[in-house]
Amino acid sequence: MCGILAVIGDRLSKEKVSSLSKRMSHRGPDESDVHITEEGYVLSHERLSIVDLETGKQPIQGTSTAWMIHNGEIYNHEALRENELKHHKFRTTGDSEVIVHLYEEYGYDFLDKLDGDFSFVVVDGKDFIAARDPIGVKPLYYGTDDDGAIWFASEMKALADDCSNFAAFPPGHYYTPETGFVEYYTPDWYDYKKGKEKLDLAKLRESLIAATKKRLMADVPLGVLLSGGLDSSLTSSIAARLLEGTGKKLHSFSIGLDETAPDLIAARKVAEFLGTEHTELYFTVEEGIEILKKLVWHLETYDVTSIRASTPMYFLSKGIKDKGVKVVLSGEGADEIFGGYLYFKNAPSPEEFQKETIRRVQRLATADCLRADKSTMAHGLEARVPFLDKQFLKTAIETEPKEKMPSTYDGVEKYILRKAFDTPERPFLPDEVLWRQKEQFSDGVGYNWIDELIAYAAARVTDEQMAEAAKRFPHNTPATKEAYFYREIFHSHFPQESAAKTVKRWVPKWQADLDPSGRANTSHVASTAKKQLDELAKV
Repeated sequence: MCGILAVIGDRLSKEKVSSLSKRMSHRGPDESDVHITEEGYVLSHERLSIVDLETGKQPIQGTSTAWMIHNGEIYNHEALRENELKHHKFRTTGDSEVIVHLYEEYGYDFLDKLDGDFSFVVVDGKDFIAARDPIGVKPLYYGTDDDGAIWFASEMKALADDCSNFAAFPPGHYYTPETGFVEYYTPDWYDYKKGKEKLDLAKLRESLIAATKKRLMADVPLGVLLSGGLDSSLTSSIAARLLEGTGKKLHSFSIGLDETAPDLIAARKVAEFLGTEHTELYFTVEEGIEILKKLVWHLETYDVTSIRASTPMYFLSKGIKDKGVKVVLSGEGADEIFGGYLYFKNAPSPEEFQKETIRRVQRLATADCLRADKSTMAHGLEARVPFLDKQFLKTAIETEPKEKMPSTYDGVEKYILRKAFDTPERPFLPDEVLWRQKEQFSDGVGYNWIDELIAYAAARVTDEQMAEAAKRFPHNTPATKEAYFYREIFHSHFPQESAAKTVKRWVPKWQADLDPSGRANTSHVASTAKKQLDELAKV
């Protein structure tokens, strides 16, 4: 997990590129380096050492003239070394190096061989290829400057000042000077009509276990983000089982406004059940408000949902890194795959339900993936997301949508995921957690976090400003004072029109109240939530 910057075309100095790259030093606090090729192309890398701590420094040279920078993890790198690349000589034992060797072996046609999360650039003479992983777990931006040079960077802040035009690099694509953008990832499940597979709970369960297992690859201490919700609790439970007998201790972490936060109560129960080394962290509303400007600089978004949820995640990530843990598992993606957001209960048909799950997964790069990556990497912490494993996605999304619709089973969201891990002979989770009502992360840390945030923003944006909002912000015009408040902060960091256009807003569907909080949905019943909390609080 790192920060990368490449400039193809300009003969920039090492000092210039290094200073721009250092804007992302939070992504890679362990090492940094810059390489300039004979053609004057520049590759810069800020490294967070996770695998091969001794020899994995980047940029990495291939067999001869090719060089590479990579952000992410390639989980099948050992298999690639032993098979497709068995005749290649490697300079490191890390996962990243296989990328440059695959380029040398296959040219542009190798992306489907990678199993992992990545953004990378390979340069070979005047040729180059840049690519981003299928779902967009890892961020990547691209742009051009006034001299025609092409820039690639993990975060917008490294290129925004120098590029006249820039945008987010599309997930599941690669770019070369010969081909332009090419979509290499086009799974069958992109077509909602292909969701015809019969429900197989055992296959679903084993697929998620396999996805979690490969994400335990690390040469540093490993932890789990444990909100007490279904998704993070399942990945924590699976990881705990996989680490049994290895001598490795699983660290779990949760956060809330105080000890009564819904997530903390549930997480406490799960941690005790799993026997993890558990840490609870707290933040105040005042502390959250105080770091908003810095947070938006890290996130590079003005989306309301992302900012609300990223604030506790930002504090949580700092606490985790302070404990010496550098890698965590997280539950992002499950709500999109299984229609877990409460508004999905209003889906008019299985067909529309399926379409919306696919749309949400395809837009994860602008929402939960962005939040998870940039909130954690603000403190040099790597988050891994088992639910977004390619094989698990195929298994889950291609299951018949009627099996996934909440209305089929008395309105219980993510029913088939819960059912797949409802194993009485050896439970993965306590029943009261396995069947707990969905809480979005920004709600679960404590309900008054959002309430007070809305009030704070409302007091700082006037009615006159809202009346002129469309003139000031014609693109994605903010519809609420809270949204306007965040937009002003974003604009102070990134005033470019291109920057504003990189942001996609998270808006619930099939719901009268368009506030993105889960509590805005009529399915969220306060009395039900209180009853669940009372049950969780019992010892």
